[in-house]
Amino acid sequence: MTNEVWWRLGCFFSVLIIMMLLEWQKPARQSPISNAKRWRANFGLVFASSILARLTIPIGLTVVALFNMDNGIGLFNQVFYTNLNLPDWLKIVLSLLILDVVIYWQHRMFHVVPLLWRLHRVHHADAHVDTSTGLRFHPIEIVLSILIKLIVVTALGAPAIAILIFEIALNGLALFNHANIRLPKAIEKPLRLLLMTQILHRIHHSQVVSETNSNYGFSVIWWDRLFGSYKESAIKTDQQLDIGLKEYPADEKSTTMLTLLSMPFKEVSKKTK
Repeated sequence: MTNEVWWRLGCFFSVLIIMMLLEWQKPARQSPISNAKRWRANFGLVFASSILARLTIPIGLTVVALFNMDNGIGLFNQVFYTNLNLPDWLKIVLSLLILDVVIYWQHRMFHVVPLLWRLHRVHHADAHVDTSTGLRFHPIEIVLSILIKLIVVTALGAPAIAILIFEIALNGLALFNHANIRLPKAIEKPLRLLLMTQILHRIHHSQVVSETNSNYGFSVIWWDRLFGSYKESAIKTDQQLDIGLKEYPADEKSTTMLTLLSMPFKEVSKKTK
């Protein structure tokens, strides 16, 4: 755990660079807006989110997990469960599964609750989907997500190593499934039985409401299948799919840091939500 930062940064930048190189080599779709302007705004949000998160929640999830373990806080750290002698690997697996299903329902909740959708629409207003879109979240949404994970981690008494694995996987898979690439069918078809592929996730970014409200998973596809939100295909083909939100036109005025930061606080047309 002493090398947590290096593990997280190393994995993050490795996946980011690989996905962006693949996008550059063979993009699945062409962006209707200058990528330079989109990237400036999308990566700018990451910087703003990092600052706000550090100011509001200065303690990391793994530090909380270690504190919980030392003080017997949470389900897996209680004496009763210790006496059951649950193996560490089982605690890790259970923690990963529970955290992942919580993130699934968190995502779904951000679509259903109007106040939360105001924040989350910053992510969906992108008129193009690529690796940078996987990082495009309003800073307040990021803080709320961290708070939700803090509550779950504390209630579970999840092992610190499980938190590290989960955070690395969550960030890496979000970059992967937002990437502007199209896997060969021989790979994509079997892979979608387990993971959220790029084609499946682009359906989630469709302008058609019933398609937007599907395929919520950031990693595995199980939860969408289990809870009835899985959509195998869209009305239009992947190449023709209309991406974004109808109330936010695909122009450069809609893609600035100021626009994205102020988006949740402005009223918009109720065409799609």
